[in-house]
Amino acid sequence: MKCLHCGANIPDDQVICPECGAEVQIVPDYNPLEDVLAREVKGSVEGATRQIRSGDIRRYNRRGTPVQSVNSTRVMSQGELDRIRDERQNMNRRTGEQNRAGGRSTGGVRSTGRTSGSTGGLRGEERSSRNVEKLRNTGSGSRTAAGTRSGGSARNTGNVRPNREQTGRQRDDRRRQQQLKKREAAKKRRRNLLITLFLLLALIGVGIYVAYQNSYTGVMKKGYSALQAGNYEQAESYFNRAIVKDKSRAEAYTGLSEIYIEQNDLDSAESVFLSALGSQPTNADLYQAAIDFYMDTEQLEKISPLLADCEDETVLNAVSDYVSAAPSFSLEGGTYSEVQEVTISSSTGGTIYYTTDGTDPTASSEEYREPILLQNEGEVVIKAIAINDKEIPSIASSAKYTIEFPIASAPAVNPATGQYTEPTQITITVPDGYTAYYTMDGTTPTSDSERYTGPVDMPENSQIIFNAVLINNNNGKATDVTTRNYITRAE
Repeated sequence: MKCLHCGANIPDDQVICPECGAEVQIVPDYNPLEDVLAREVKGSVEGATRQIRSGDIRRYNRRGTPVQSVNSTRVMSQGELDRIRDERQNMNRRTGEQNRAGGRSTGGVRSTGRTSGSTGGLRGEERSSRNVEKLRNTGSGSRTAAGTRSGGSARNTGNVRPNREQTGRQRDDRRRQQQLKKREAAKKRRRNLLITLFLLLALIGVGIYVAYQNSYTGVMKKGYSALQAGNYEQAESYFNRAIVKDKSRAEAYTGLSEIYIEQNDLDSAESVFLSALGSQPTNADLYQAAIDFYMDTEQLEKISPLLADCEDETVLNAVSDYVSAAPSFSLEGGTYSEVQEVTISSSTGGTIYYTTDGTDPTASSEEYREPILLQNEGEVVIKAIAINDKEIPSIASSAKYTIEFPIASAPAVNPATGQYTEPTQITITVPDGYTAYYTMDGTTPTSDSERYTGPVDMPENSQIIFNAVLINNNNGKATDVTTRNYITRAE
């Protein structure tokens, strides 16, 4: 409630205003309970009590606010009255002790004596019924709190009431106690808050640790720890668990392959990636992991076949640095009747190596620098590879060429067969790419016979059989033989 002197708030457990020191009067000047007590003492209990109306205790003005009066009252419970009475008695003891210590008058002692007398009276009245005892205690407490009705009560109040100095010290003591309690409460709250935060952080830390241990990364770490310890079965179990958690990530497949690499089983290590790519043909990370496997195990020749089976442009763009395109030939394979020239190129660049005997080319084969000339009749198989900057060989390209030069007709020999009386020269028509050979004794000419270099003089007075043949300069094939019979006579 509020103090009627200064308007300050008075806690329910105090009877003195903490600001101005005014004492709170608990009951009004006229307390109906005193009449009840008087009648009970006379022995007439029944009908002695009556209901206390709110108007008897506190009066209000027309606006509904309490009328400000020095003797404002409120009805208190028995527990509150007992507590206030105890506080008064304790305060009286402290006041008496302070007065005795300072050599003052014993007014306080008289007050204590009177109070003790009052207490003795109350103890005597306890012999009545419980209801009478409650009313008597209430009345006595009310009179003691009010201190205005009876002279003894007034004297007690006057003796008990501390002076201004004592009231100020008591007020300061209460303030210090309240501040101390507030600080202690604040410290306790901070301590509890810190403990709560610590426990919360600990729980979060434990949760994070547990989550990490069961996460993909945590399982992978356990797998590699087992692998380093040589426990291959346990490592395989952890890596398979990681694949179940996220089959799109390549790290677990790499871990499985390393288990087989440690045991020198490269085929099983390779099958780990090939099996995964069979179900995930668009996973660029898996392709990269497989390429790394081939690079680490020095199986570079298997990278190009792996990428050749990939049809996803996104994957090929992601691993474009490892792509080595197979070479292409400027001339398609087939049969040709003339000398041919073949050019080899690669769309991804690099160095080209080739063979013309049908064997698989390697980095030790003939390096391509200029077009290949097919000038000999027969069959030629050209194979070529391109090796890129990462030393990855491409798939070998091959082409088969057949050169068949056409056979010329038998050579034309002039003059025709006959008898000649004048000196005459014999000529042979030789096409390009051929060489003519002849005989004059009727034998079949070969490349070992007389080579035709120009007109031949027909012998005089003789009969000869002139045979001529053409030999292909490229393949050495001979044409049919042309035969002429000549008879020469001088006139």
